Amino acid sequence: MRRTGTILGAAALAVLTVPADAHAAAIACGGGASTGRVAVHGCISAERGSVREVITREIKAHITARNTGTKGLNVSYEAFFRVVQGGHWVKLGTGRTYVRAGEAIGPVEVGATTRVCGPVKVEIRVHARADGAAWSGWSAASTKQCQT
Repeated sequence: MRRTGTILGAAALAVLTVPADAHAAAIACGGGASTGRVAVHGCISAERGSVREVITREIKAHITARNTGTKGLNVSYEAFFRVVQGGHWVKLGTGRTYVRAGEAIGPVEVGATTRVCGPVKVEIRVHARADGAAWSGWSAASTKQCQT
């Protein structure tokens, strides 16, 4: 029963989108990873912008986390970014939050980068660590940088 609840909770977080105004970007989440009793998902959004005549994208990494345990936990997390065409991973940000027993948080923005639009795919990955647990595996999400 607990396993079924964990799986259903992870599936619900994987399809999470944030309702917002017409100019806000949708947030897409990748597959889940876990650390102790916390399930985490890496999420990405890309919002259109411009600097003078140059079209840009504000690419943001987010994390969602769900505590399936019976005690609240402090959770640390990190996010990394890369342009898929041979790029290397660059740290976007880190954070720490408290997740109460049986509750979920997020999406919480971890970091952002602004890039000139190009016909390339961008990817983020996040991982997390609950107090007393090891770092989770990576949860990745990606988007075409200049899609609408």
